[in-house]
Amino acid sequence: MSALNSVILTLVTFIPLAGSLLLLLLPRRDRDIRWFALVVTLLAFVLSLHLPVHLQRDQPGFQYEVNLPWISSPNIHYHMGVDGISTWLVVLTTFLTPLCVLISWKSIHERVKEFFILLLILETALIGVFVSLDLFLFYFFWEATLIPMALLIGMYGHGRKVYAAIKFFLYTMIASMFMLAAILWLYAKTGSFDFVSIQAAIHNGQVEHFANAATWLFLGFFIAFAVKVPLFPFHTWLPDAHVEAPTAGSVLLAGVLLKMGTYGMLRFNLGLFPEQSRANAWWVMILALIGIIYGALVALVQPNLKKLIAYSSISHLGFVVLGLFSFTQAGLDGATFVMLAHGVSTGALFMLAGILYERRHTYEISEFGGLATPMPVYATFFLFITLASLGLPLLNGFIGEFLVLSGAFRDRAIYGVLGATGVIWSACYLLWMYQRVFFGKVTRETNQSLPDLDMRECVVLWPAALAALIMGVAPLIWLNAFDPAAQAILAPFTQLASKVVAK
Repeated sequence: MSALNSVILTLVTFIPLAGSLLLLLLPRRDRDIRWFALVVTLLAFVLSLHLPVHLQRDQPGFQYEVNLPWISSPNIHYHMGVDGISTWLVVLTTFLTPLCVLISWKSIHERVKEFFILLLILETALIGVFVSLDLFLFYFFWEATLIPMALLIGMYGHGRKVYAAIKFFLYTMIASMFMLAAILWLYAKTGSFDFVSIQAAIHNGQVEHFANAATWLFLGFFIAFAVKVPLFPFHTWLPDAHVEAPTAGSVLLAGVLLKMGTYGMLRFNLGLFPEQSRANAWWVMILALIGIIYGALVALVQPNLKKLIAYSSISHLGFVVLGLFSFTQAGLDGATFVMLAHGVSTGALFMLAGILYERRHTYEISEFGGLATPMPVYATFFLFITLASLGLPLLNGFIGEFLVLSGAFRDRAIYGVLGATGVIWSACYLLWMYQRVFFGKVTRETNQSLPDLDMRECVVLWPAALAALIMGVAPLIWLNAFDPAAQAILAPFTQLASKVVAK
């Protein structure tokens, strides 16, 4: 087992990439390509389950570490490791990718091989972001996610797909330049890209001129992460990207790619710059609250089903930022839980929207109505996932939002009160959307004969529905893994608070 522990992160990260290279050698038989992609993604998922199963939950540090010299000058290491938080983000990625393969089984007809190659490359890049402990390696994987996602949107999307792909690429790439500048400054002062070494050097006051540069470094990382979340007012790329992306692109974009931003804030902003995080928390919390309320209100007036789900992501990710910058155990645990819950439930909502698009080739809510009559199984799945997304108790959306609001209340009561309105608004836009799409009489003749879910579509939706239920009923499976990592991240903030009290 110890031998597997030393290579498990490398295997989980690079098996999809190896699969994409093998796909290049396969003949262009679409059925074989789909099955091969499914087998590779399922293998990555099964291997990733080793991480939470064998995680030492009482240890706060990084586990399954591998740290090998890679490039001598500059001093770059192949350094990977996970804690209780990044472990579950890796599992979320490997869980959603096979579902993306299945949901794309019939909807992708042209350049099938290229589609699945891009999907597998994207999976490797996403996993790499969550396991990298060398800042150069982290930045490499961070930027590596851009190209396959932009190509998936631009080649396989709908409508203004090229415009959406370019907008996504430019927004996130330009924002990443600020993070690159901050990483290079830290390397120039410490001679290392190693996250653990840099963190220790900052904590021990060994970084020259750090006090003068700290706020700018914090902002350099924060801008890159805020655009990726996306935090208001950096959100304008997201609705276009979601609406025009193919279903699999939307699932990975909402389910995993947005979490790169909140994970980055948690790991780097809070981990490297605790004093600056505390000093700037007031305006970050305000932006998060604006995102929660604004995202919900804009979702409420959307005529387009997919755009409504996209704006709901802006609202839900606002909860994550709110929890992170409350600097409380409940807030951090809740924020991490919301990341996972949102990935499952919103990913499933995009799958459900994609299933409907395959039948009607439109996302306009006005084109539907009364669909519960011809599609009762589909309507049942949609209702279950909708209730999970709006935070019904015993489903996955409730626990995380409850903990986030608890943490926000402890930080400042007004934050909790305003954040709680987002829960009310989410019930409004999601239930009203469900009523317009599924209830009443069938208003369009073409909807009378819409086929219900087939076996493949049920196989795609059942895992997401079960995950939503298990996360709601047994949240301690996840929270017990988060706790040591959250406590380690919060330790400097506890010291800061004690210094303030002493003064």
